Amino acid sequence: MVQGLLNFALSVFPFLRQTENTTIPNTNGTTNELNDAYSPPFYPSPWLDGSGDWAEAYTKAQAFVSQLTLLEKVNLTTGVGWQGEACVGNVGEIPRLGFPSLCMQDSPLGIRFADYVSAFPSGGTIAAAWDRAEWYRRGYQMGSEHRDKGVDVQLGPVVGPLGRNPKGGRNWEGFSPDPVLSGIAVAETVRGIQDAGVIACTKHYIMNEQEHFRSPGNFEDKGFVDAISSNLDDKTLHELYLWPFADAVRAGTGSIMCSYNKINNSQGCQNSYLQNYILKGELGFQGFIMSDWDAQHSGVASTFAGLDMTMPGDTDFDSGASFWGTNLTISVLNGTLPQWRLDDAATRIMAAYYYVGRDKVAKPTNFNSWALDTYGFQHFFAKEGYGLINQHVDVRDGHTQAIRLSAARSTVLLKNEGGVLPLSGKEKFTAVFGDDSTENPYGPNGCPDHGCDNGTLAMGWGSGTAFYPFLVTPLEAIKSEVLANGGVIQSVVDNWAYNQIDALAKQASVSLVFVNADSGEGYITVDGNMGDRNNLTFWQDGDKLIRNVSASCNNTVLVIHSVGPVIIEEYKNNPNITAIVWAGLPGEQSGNSIADVLYGRVNPGGKTPFTWGAQESDYGPDLIYEPTNNSSSPQDNFNEGVFIDYRIFDKKNITPTYEFGFGLSYTTFEYSDLNIQKIPAGPYTPTAGQTKAAPVLGNFSTDASEYQWPANLTYVDKYIYPYLNSTDLREASQDPEYGIEVELPAGAQDGSPQSRIPAGGAPGGNPQLWDVLFHVTATITNTGEVPGEEVVQLYVNLGPNEPKVVLRNFERLSVAPGQSATFNADVTRRDVSSWDTASQNWVITEDKKTVFVGGSSRSLPLTGELDLSGYATGGN
Repeated sequence: MVQGLLNFALSVFPFLRQTENTTIPNTNGTTNELNDAYSPPFYPSPWLDGSGDWAEAYTKAQAFVSQLTLLEKVNLTTGVGWQGEACVGNVGEIPRLGFPSLCMQDSPLGIRFADYVSAFPSGGTIAAAWDRAEWYRRGYQMGSEHRDKGVDVQLGPVVGPLGRNPKGGRNWEGFSPDPVLSGIAVAETVRGIQDAGVIACTKHYIMNEQEHFRSPGNFEDKGFVDAISSNLDDKTLHELYLWPFADAVRAGTGSIMCSYNKINNSQGCQNSYLQNYILKGELGFQGFIMSDWDAQHSGVASTFAGLDMTMPGDTDFDSGASFWGTNLTISVLNGTLPQWRLDDAATRIMAAYYYVGRDKVAKPTNFNSWALDTYGFQHFFAKEGYGLINQHVDVRDGHTQAIRLSAARSTVLLKNEGGVLPLSGKEKFTAVFGDDSTENPYGPNGCPDHGCDNGTLAMGWGSGTAFYPFLVTPLEAIKSEVLANGGVIQSVVDNWAYNQIDALAKQASVSLVFVNADSGEGYITVDGNMGDRNNLTFWQDGDKLIRNVSASCNNTVLVIHSVGPVIIEEYKNNPNITAIVWAGLPGEQSGNSIADVLYGRVNPGGKTPFTWGAQESDYGPDLIYEPTNNSSSPQDNFNEGVFIDYRIFDKKNITPTYEFGFGLSYTTFEYSDLNIQKIPAGPYTPTAGQTKAAPVLGNFSTDASEYQWPANLTYVDKYIYPYLNSTDLREASQDPEYGIEVELPAGAQDGSPQSRIPAGGAPGGNPQLWDVLFHVTATITNTGEVPGEEVVQLYVNLGPNEPKVVLRNFERLSVAPGQSATFNADVTRRDVSSWDTASQNWVITEDKKTVFVGGSSRSLPLTGELDLSGYATGGN
């Protein structure tokens, strides 16, 4: 039993309500098993060891943290409060060492709230490029812009949500519902951002698959509803939702953001199993865990559970109170929190800082999130510190041309009857239809956080956005194209102008119809959609627009800007709709990018990163739109297990409108000559042994008088500080429950050597998972008349009870007409392994493993069996 302050009562009690079990459910996916889902406690929080390529950064971080006082360590880990400094999140500075406040800034597609920055294509759009170099380039360019604005941590990329249901509001911020496509994309993006000298914060960890009820709160007509609990089994966790996070960790991501929701009825940012055992233990994560904004709901409970930095630092925006700050100082002084745990949190932050080279490239923050004015208040909420706040530094560095090309290369051609595309620009009469083709009347940045659906859609809404420096609309780009060729072009951009639409469509030799479907973060509601989409139809009367135009013009080209799939089965089958193009959320160069594809300057090579279903029910379980248990947590049971997107379509033998990985070209390709080479590799050996003891860096005085408010400090209203207002710890805590006798979770304070986790051993997991077991090649021939790019995809079947196929590798090849190129792909041990819940490790079962190569998940002309003799490790 331990006596002493445990911050607020909330710091302890929610934590102790967690069920004391040893593993998460090993369920077959039945509702009853998941209804009582729990997340087991796991302590202590693993400490940094510098494994992988982190040794140098770890050594530097330890040297830095060893110099810090207790107050300085608390400052480094605690946010200063919402709108307390220039960025959306800042921790306290360390003036004694000349170390400035670290700046955390959105977003995963650019810099939120800043001028003179680029607006990049969304993650869900660039995923359609299926191109590692494109993902790295985008990451590097985003990172360099953050660096030059003085940002330390870019709050992105995103692989949570993964995209379990296509109506999830923030799916577009991530990449794909396929874990391998998302995993490779996030790894390349992380490398790009961090090679530019900025810490990547991969988010949201984990299972944040919908916006409704993501956080506790009061809802109109519903009263108080606790945060939703995403309930899943161990196999689904490892093989699906955790997979891309493992790739991000292996790529070296310096930070990971924990999510708002609960997982198996344990709050994400104090889920000790997922943060301590899985992320820091099994995956060997070397960086720091940061809370989502106001996702921290406790003090030492979250600290023991592995949280390393709290954002934005206050218990609620501008409350002036913090679960950490003063209370973190007290929890160390009274012996509740061992020094090594605070030292580890600070070391992780600084290790990430040195790992990406911030000590060499860091610049002072030169913008302000809360005002675009040149002069204003440094402390925006408190209205204090008036002076220069925005230097209007242009950091775009010519990135716009890369944005234009990457958006074009991510465009997916879904239908092209009779080769109607590409257009020549010399069509007799071009008509353009739809609000989505033109300007937002309020301007491209006229809606806060892009929380509206006015004009052409080039990004969703919420914190995952950025200001546009400009937005090229499709109408202006197409008009420029047609006029340059002496043609005729007219448009109707009011979707409800039915008579005018009909009259113009009857005149046109080609009609281009632009429609969209939007979504975003749940704090904004647009057209009745509270973040998540209410349905999978087009917005702004788009379906009627398509039907009206195609009824009057037998050469209608449909262009879709959307956050994900939309129901388009009838348009696929409509003979008057001759072409369908998905352009996603292309960013600032939207119009030029789509014009490049429509007029043939870029031969489309993108492949859809998700499945297009004929009806909503094809995708499996719906989102939860209404609370299920009065004021308690809605229970979202992931009974489908690993069967989402194309996997559920295959399992249920549902014919999609367009399958995962599908995309046409202006040329054609032929596949031949599959060759599978077995590569010698040693046996898989579980990691064993023990860690070293938790390092303790420096020392601190237990004399409370040394932690009082400095006499010369200028207090900033609602700013979060580490100081005490009394030498009496009870009084300083302002906690009426101070001194209550509470039993801490077993092992939480234990800094002695710990057993290593068998599936771990290095960042990303056991290094032997990446042993190459097979090298696969095939010949791809361009049988058409123009140069083109083909995304060659490799899938594997792991056994009779597994998905029909799962993506495991791919390569985008450029092939000249009449010529051939060789597809090369490695198949690793991880690629052919399954998660074994009994041994808590990866195994290669005795089941036959088949490899498939082709142009989509349902067009796989080449197939062969993998010889796994000598590799199988058990199970069936």
